[in-house]
Amino acid sequence: MHRAIRLNVLLISGGLLVLSLACGTPPPAEESPDSVTASAPDPGDPDGFVFDPTWPKPLPDNWTLGNVVGVAVDARDHIWVLHRPGSLTAEEAGAAASPPLAECCRPAPPVIEFNQVGDVVQAWGGPGDGYEWPQSEHGIFIDHLDNVWLGGSGGADAQVLKFTRDGDFLLQIGRQGQSQGSNDLENFGQPAEIDVDPETNEVYIADGYGNRRVAVFDADTGEYRRHWGAYGNTPTDDAYTYDPDTPPSQQFGRPVHCATLSADGLVYVCDRVNNRIQVFERDGTFLNEVMMAPRTLGFGSAFDVDFSPDLEQRFLYNVDGMNQRVWLIERSRLEIVGSFGFGGHVAGGFTAAHSLAVDSHGSIYIGETLEGKRVQRFVSRAP
Repeated sequence: MHRAIRLNVLLISGGLLVLSLACGTPPPAEESPDSVTASAPDPGDPDGFVFDPTWPKPLPDNWTLGNVVGVAVDARDHIWVLHRPGSLTAEEAGAAASPPLAECCRPAPPVIEFNQVGDVVQAWGGPGDGYEWPQSEHGIFIDHLDNVWLGGSGGADAQVLKFTRDGDFLLQIGRQGQSQGSNDLENFGQPAEIDVDPETNEVYIADGYGNRRVAVFDADTGEYRRHWGAYGNTPTDDAYTYDPDTPPSQQFGRPVHCATLSADGLVYVCDRVNNRIQVFERDGTFLNEVMMAPRTLGFGSAFDVDFSPDLEQRFLYNVDGMNQRVWLIERSRLEIVGSFGFGGHVAGGFTAAHSLAVDSHGSIYIGETLEGKRVQRFVSRAP
């Protein structure tokens, strides 16, 4: 559909915005020995993480970020960010107005790949031939074959998209505007997040802002496999409001915000407004749950999770966008052992912390939506 071109040149092909490196041009330099901490004293120590003001580097081409609604790490330890260019105000993207309102700034393409030192490797995304780009981008995942998956939480979004790492379209599951509720076998309801199981080649969808389930499909054909609700129940779409003083809901609330697989094949589901993370086997058998700041109202506390990079994935990290912190959970016992973070717009604080990913060094990346509009890195403190 398009070819990679030299950095800082924007190509429009079939409506798809693409920016990448020229063929034959070596990629930006990867991390120097001093740029990334090699190990952490304890990935469960909340004092073991420190804000890294050097990452990312300033964006090229006068770009700026809108709501950051997805962060992922690939096998190269590159960091992928999904944001909403359409969330920028006229004042924030004044250079893109016609006529321009100011010298600053222009919306970056929605999908951006960064390397470890914070340089942009490539960027692409937007409407194109053969697929329905989401009304409101949400969630990104890079699978074991380097494919890029993303969803959308707009009112009509009922689809999940799969691309190559260079932005070539591969697969769409579901059709925009066709959602039939939480027991639909073909479409989604504003899907929030995606994960792919490398052992079974199945894609797990946290479905989502409109529906109240986890849905599983074949990652190559898009064929339906199974779905489930809270505790493994058949999901419903009954009206529901979280109340911390009543027994736990037997259904997920909206949104079901993540469905993340561990290396040992367990599925961790972010039931955001119910302030809990539920754990399942691959077939939807319920195993356990942990409550996160259970008296939190509003947006809830269970936004997104990832794991410490040790072989056992001993710790689970949960980003909490209402209390503006990252919770550290000992995974085998589902015991909260600490947290870090604070609210605010200053560097190292959080405003609408939303998405979380962990690289092989143990660094944690936090994307912020709403008025946050940024991604920050917290590195493992040297022993």
